[in-house]
Amino acid sequence: MMSLFNLNPLTIKKINRFKSIRRGYYSFIIFTLLVLLSCFAEVLVNSRALLVSYEGNLYFPSYGSIIPGRTLGLGYDYETNYRDLQKKLKDSGSGFVIMPIIPYNPYENDLNDSSFPPFPPSFEDSHYLGTDTIGRDVAARLVYGFRTAIFFSLILLVVSYLIGVSIGAAMGYYGGLFDLLFQRIIEIWSNIPFLYVIMIISSIMIPNFFMLIVIVLLFGWIQMTWYMRTVTYKEKAREYVMAAKALGASNSRIIFNHILPNTVSIIITFIPFSIANGIIALTSLDYLGFGLPPPTPSWGELLSQGSNNLESLWIVSSVIVAMTLILVMVTFMGEAIREAFDPKKHTTYE
Repeated sequence: MMSLFNLNPLTIKKINRFKSIRRGYYSFIIFTLLVLLSCFAEVLVNSRALLVSYEGNLYFPSYGSIIPGRTLGLGYDYETNYRDLQKKLKDSGSGFVIMPIIPYNPYENDLNDSSFPPFPPSFEDSHYLGTDTIGRDVAARLVYGFRTAIFFSLILLVVSYLIGVSIGAAMGYYGGLFDLLFQRIIEIWSNIPFLYVIMIISSIMIPNFFMLIVIVLLFGWIQMTWYMRTVTYKEKAREYVMAAKALGASNSRIIFNHILPNTVSIIITFIPFSIANGIIALTSLDYLGFGLPPPTPSWGELLSQGSNNLESLWIVSSVIVAMTLILVMVTFMGEAIREAFDPKKHTTYE
């Protein structure tokens, strides 16, 4: 791993300046931890046990195959209900079960005979944020919905930046007819109503995760293209580019080895805000019913349920609080990065 001592002094100064902006730096740490934890959501949020000890044998349902109830003395051949098994083994003393922190998966309906869902938060039943309108655990759907939203926004970010940076840099560097042609294409393309395109496609077929990425990507690369065109146009006139041309450097070498490294601060500055835009885009589409198909865990789907069932405040309040916290952290990160990588900024952010 590259250490700070292998970086140039200016980069070290920018990183130290970023660390000095406490709210942005701590938001970055918390946000990174949340993303990493979401990658292991099956260990933290799952209806399958982490470990089952029964009659001297150890089982690992979360990491292995389905364990029939008959194997564990429950008398049926379908998969074991590990929450019921946990209670049975606790009473009998013939073993034990270690369940995840949230012992429900996001697709599971937990119903009872005395009332209809949604059920309010209950620590006794381990529904810490209650259930939705069909009995699914809200906390479980929040966690898996966050993972879906964050990976959607990260994939969208990488691909849209690759396209936008490449086209924008080429427009700014070559100029002339090439620049004029792409300007007209972008102007026409950006006037196409994005929501109507989604509605038309959704009426023809059910969009999946990658189809939604492609649809949003069709319009998501435009903003970065304009930024890169402007900054490349400016950098092209600087002395180091003229010197590289005089030394016989190729156009690709000038763009990738000279101009892009000097515009990386612009690219980095917009990354947190692009992540926030990706999360908002997916949540909005799911809320309107044009996003991921049910029963995919989604913040937008939870928000839609909550707005239609305002008497069950735990549904709408949980997703609003989660979205607010994530977007606030991303905003703090963006502000800190913008201050740290601002080439005209030489004072400590306060």
